[in-house]
Amino acid sequence: MALQLRSTVKTGGTLEIMLAEVPIPEPKDNEVVVRVEASPVNPSDLGLLFGAADMSTAKVSGSADSPVVTADIPGGLMKAMEGRLDQSLPVGNEGAGVVVKAGASEMAQALLGKTVAIIGGAMYAQYRAVRVDQCLTLPDGVTPAEGASWFVNPMTAQGMVETMRMEDHKALVHTAAASNLGQMLNKICLQDGVDLVNIVRKPEQAALLKGLGAKYICDLSSPDFMDELTEALVATGATLAFDAIGGGKLAGQILTCMEVAANRTATEYSRYGSTTHKQVYIYGGLDRGPTEFNRSFGMMWGVGGWLLTPFLKKAGGAVINRLRQRVAAEIKTTFASHYTQEVSLAGMLTADAIAVYGKQATGEKFLVNPNKDI
Repeated sequence: MALQLRSTVKTGGTLEIMLAEVPIPEPKDNEVVVRVEASPVNPSDLGLLFGAADMSTAKVSGSADSPVVTADIPGGLMKAMEGRLDQSLPVGNEGAGVVVKAGASEMAQALLGKTVAIIGGAMYAQYRAVRVDQCLTLPDGVTPAEGASWFVNPMTAQGMVETMRMEDHKALVHTAAASNLGQMLNKICLQDGVDLVNIVRKPEQAALLKGLGAKYICDLSSPDFMDELTEALVATGATLAFDAIGGGKLAGQILTCMEVAANRTATEYSRYGSTTHKQVYIYGGLDRGPTEFNRSFGMMWGVGGWLLTPFLKKAGGAVINRLRQRVAAEIKTTFASHYTQEVSLAGMLTADAIAVYGKQATGEKFLVNPNKDI
């Protein structure tokens, strides 16, 4: 038997997170079983892990090696949880480890003993069976910890640049730009000659990006933020933004500054605003409040959601393979992830750990090693 982390939203309005004993899986013909040795805690994992619970109410019971976390879910948010009520769900989008069992197919057998990065969910587990096409063989010398964050952030960052090209924009804007993903996107844009406007929330985040070579950095805490953003947009011609914040006024402020920048080079006046299309894609929810707009950006604009999986389906196999191979080749450079703590499955469920990674703070990234002792 092996351990797997499970999250359950109960009908009475309670979240329960615990470790369950499950059988070590057996691979089908075109599958492998991976001994998971590293899996990151990403913001995209927290939605399933915590649901709509108020984690300030979290309590930890049970033993040190088998903790149980419970938290209250506000009554007004239970309706959004109806689709998962009383279901014990595994968590963890991506990870890496060593292939310890392989199915009968030639491709599966070729992976036996290899260190691979994997996707497919349920990665906060000691063992995971996945299809061969869900594996990325890591180069010699790359550890599971170095390869664990191979998919969500690296493929998202590349997907943003690919979207820019597919939709005929010439430069990008990115919010929460000092994040792990934001740092990767900055490196990609510098390598590929793409102008990137980085929006951060603190001077120290601006300093971090400047140290990584970022050219255009706008700090939300600056009293001149709107003017500084407008000037960066004039310089770059960026008309596409990816927003990790979601709620509040920022998406509308970006569109407003894009409109001002576009009008700087307009050859004639239009009462409908500039004829340049401006697009903001919201791909995160660091602010869960309403998205607010003051419509001062004409009529040629759009706001929508953007997710990695639908993008990859649209992009197709050839693009996906190209992006995957770039990740493998640059896993220690462009796509390197840095962690502040490594914890076991049980260590992930301590009050102190939850208080840190639950904040989704820049510079506080956790790595889970399901096969690590307490």
